[in-house]
Amino acid sequence: MSNLRVAVDVGGTFTDVCIFDEETQRMRVTKVPSTPADPMLAILNGVERAEINLADVSLFSHGTTVATNALITRNFPPAAMVTTKGFRDVIEIRDGTKDDLWDAYNDVTGPYIRRRDRFEVTERIDYAGNIVAPLDEEEARRLAAVLRKRGVTTIAVCFINSYANAEHEIRMRKILEEELPEATVSTSAEILPEIFEHDRFNTAVSNAVLGPLVSGYVSRLADELKTGGYDGDLLLLHSGGGSMTPRMVKRYPVRLAASGIAAGAIAAKHIAQQCGFENAVSLDMGGTSTDIALVSDGELRITKEWQVEYGHPIVFPSIEVLTIGAGGGSIAHIDIAGSLRNGPQSAGADPGPACYNMGGEEPTNCDANVVLNRLGSTLAGGAKTLDRGLSQAVIKRAIAEPLDMSEEEAAHAILQVANANMADAVRLISIRRGYDPRDFALLAFGGAGALHGVEVARELNIPTVVVPPNPGVTSALGCLLVDIRHDLSAMYTAVAADADPEDLESKYKTLETEATARLRHEGVSAENSILQRIISMRYQGQWRSLAVNMGTGAGALEEAIQSFHQQHEREFAFRQDDQPVEIYQLQLSAVGKTPKPSFAPATEWVSEPGEPDSVRPVYFGKDGWVDTPVYDRTKLGAGATFQGPAIIDQLDSTTVVPPRTTAEIDEWLNIRIHLTEFKDEQEA
Repeated sequence: MSNLRVAVDVGGTFTDVCIFDEETQRMRVTKVPSTPADPMLAILNGVERAEINLADVSLFSHGTTVATNALITRNFPPAAMVTTKGFRDVIEIRDGTKDDLWDAYNDVTGPYIRRRDRFEVTERIDYAGNIVAPLDEEEARRLAAVLRKRGVTTIAVCFINSYANAEHEIRMRKILEEELPEATVSTSAEILPEIFEHDRFNTAVSNAVLGPLVSGYVSRLADELKTGGYDGDLLLLHSGGGSMTPRMVKRYPVRLAASGIAAGAIAAKHIAQQCGFENAVSLDMGGTSTDIALVSDGELRITKEWQVEYGHPIVFPSIEVLTIGAGGGSIAHIDIAGSLRNGPQSAGADPGPACYNMGGEEPTNCDANVVLNRLGSTLAGGAKTLDRGLSQAVIKRAIAEPLDMSEEEAAHAILQVANANMADAVRLISIRRGYDPRDFALLAFGGAGALHGVEVARELNIPTVVVPPNPGVTSALGCLLVDIRHDLSAMYTAVAADADPEDLESKYKTLETEATARLRHEGVSAENSILQRIISMRYQGQWRSLAVNMGTGAGALEEAIQSFHQQHEREFAFRQDDQPVEIYQLQLSAVGKTPKPSFAPATEWVSEPGEPDSVRPVYFGKDGWVDTPVYDRTKLGAGATFQGPAIIDQLDSTTVVPPRTTAEIDEWLNIRIHLTEFKDEQEA
């Protein structure tokens, strides 16, 4: 009987495997080195190391960085873009913005398809969908002959105003498929039927260039799993917080472009709700970067404005995750003005921090934690030995002596700067959006998140920090918790007060028909299907819009308008109830519910943490060096409560419980750390 649920998260350094046994209600984890040349090998190695019999697996879920890495490295197959005459350079002109406005020499990277591979054909449709100039089919076939001669196998068809009428794009695709049977063709209206041509063209181009790479990888992995005995669908986590089967990945590979970073946010939402927190901030700190996401009223924030590289938007709904260059390997340095900086440069895994004794010569956050004795002499259960003397030497040379500090003061300053950087990022995703961090809990995970979580919370006056049972593999857990999901949209521009309810209902029914067909294609039954209507609106005369949920029935539109006013006030600090509201776009979220693991709470309780494994001096800023008990997390039972300071070691992470905090192990074996000064203030 199939009783295992397996989730795999492929990272740049390690591939994490999470196995949940439905019979015992227990979870186990394992890590194997990633294989960048072929990520599938690491997955199969992880399955082998975990001794998983694929015939016993009822669900196999996977978060992948294959699409992300392909866009970064630009290792694409021969590709071309076909567009309306006069619009060849839309994806190169972009919207005129720059990532660094004041750096005249820092140009945005070029398009994913070079200019010499972008072709024009005669056709024109106006804004209302009327044909102004018919598609020149003879010209289209001559173009197909050119593409055949060049050996092009991937084509994006991007016609202006195709969102209003896709007739010419569909005909162009059929011609290309007739002339080039082996080619894969993506049309912009099929991928993203939205008005702004730069966003639509670039999303379609990204989908096209990723198609052969992603679909080939997914097909090979699905075949290997099937050969091993797995008879279910391989589920691929996508950027919107849902999953897709290989059949849909072949149509929309671009949805996997942010697959990896979404998993941690999904796990954070689950853990927060499990602990009774409707509002939470997730702090996923790894070796190179930190990913921050926000859960408000039990829901993750969704955005449609994101990109892997600046200037190349991918306009599919994605979980809003803010990534900054702050990780365990981030390098501390002194800038030309004499100020201490931290990151975004990273020592990576090779050579890594100085304490790895692999040739690293720059001080990192990891080295600072080693100097302060927050990290011991080993990592990953003894797999990695840390040399404290090397950490002391690089911090003394690069930071302490230039700033006339002691080694421990310099190391503490390094961590303070890193924590301030992360706190600033949390402010951007919370305060800037109209949320008060004091109303949230902080979920700290990733390999380094539990080392820094409490100090980041202290910067933000957040009263409670939650550290999951397996912080280093929490992102893999997220892959077990997702449903199949598709997001559809249609342009609909009208003043809300003048909108025809019957016409709106007809448009939504069309979207629901397409959504239902997709879910059935993926084997989702009617009783497991959930369709949520969403409507984007704006004040008349505005450019940007806000999306709110749309109900059904006579008063649904008026309720949506009131929700829009409220959300606009929260995000932008003003509302204009007397200003006409304009409908911009209709959206539909189609969810296919998948079985979830039912985690069992602890049944045995203790009141004390027991004797620590050891005691060592740890540096805590103004408290100086404090003799601190060190606990083995595997020995801490539910109900254990203790005062800071304390260090809690485990295979995949280390948790720091500073002075003036209390820690408890809850029924789910999370560590809940309460910052005494803020908890008392909040209760008052």
